[in-house]
Amino acid sequence: MAPIRTQWTRLIRFVAAETNQIHLGEPVDSGLDVGLAFSQRKPVKAYEILGSAIDPAAQVTKNVLTVKELLAPLARHEVGGVVRCLGLNYADHAAEAGLKLPEVPVIFYKPPTSLIGPGALVTIPTVAQPPHEHLPDYEVELVIVIGKAAKDVSEAEALDYVLGYTGANDVSFRKLQMSAGGGQWSFSKSFDNTNPLGPCIVAASAIPDPQRIPLKCIVNGQTLQDGSTASQIFNVRQTVAYLSKGTTLPPGSLILTGTPKGVGFVKKPALFLKGGDYMSVWLGNGIGTLANLVVEEEAPLKAKL
Repeated sequence: MAPIRTQWTRLIRFVAAETNQIHLGEPVDSGLDVGLAFSQRKPVKAYEILGSAIDPAAQVTKNVLTVKELLAPLARHEVGGVVRCLGLNYADHAAEAGLKLPEVPVIFYKPPTSLIGPGALVTIPTVAQPPHEHLPDYEVELVIVIGKAAKDVSEAEALDYVLGYTGANDVSFRKLQMSAGGGQWSFSKSFDNTNPLGPCIVAASAIPDPQRIPLKCIVNGQTLQDGSTASQIFNVRQTVAYLSKGTTLPPGSLILTGTPKGVGFVKKPALFLKGGDYMSVWLGNGIGTLANLVVEEEAPLKAKL
């Protein structure tokens, strides 16, 4: 199986100032951290891409557009069904949580309705309030984007099915996650508008070794996670091969690959997210910064009798 080749190296999805319409693009400045620039309100220019984000044949044009609003690189309807996620996939994270290393990947799922883009508000729902009791938490993660249907693929060929890589912040609500004997991972990580994704997809051809990507999480200016995908228990090849066993991963499938040590709920005292907190996760190799503000959903007003 031949690797996926794209015309673009980094793909962003955005609303253009010139048209007020949604476009795909390749940043004009190949070295620019588009997520950081957008969060700092600095200008971002992009060559328009014609076609679909999950179509390797999409064409890069010479038409330059200005980013008005940076969006998640895949629209929710482009995501291949559910979002697949790995838990406990870094040895240092398992150790800090006091949990045994898994013998096989720990898998949970979330819906595309949880996904938001750079700069969008991460909303703590009323079901997960008050924050000091429910312990909302941050998790920087590398995301695999599948580019062609994959089923029963071998580890040797697994990377040939990868379109590219992006970043995510798998915001988690620990009280709910650990309820029912610790079996509520999907429920507690699936709330609407809680999972930032982006800021761009870097083509797989530009990252030949996905096990050498640094990643960080910063909350309110404090670096809380600082790791590397080199520490993953199950690497990208193993993850794609395992998830494709007996199951077709359609193009657009997203796989969150776990988080390194430094999460909040294991700290003493526990560190938790609350309204007004500002989070940014950063991944190297051209992926960049994903910055989001946390807000708390207001309870609906009760109808008057």
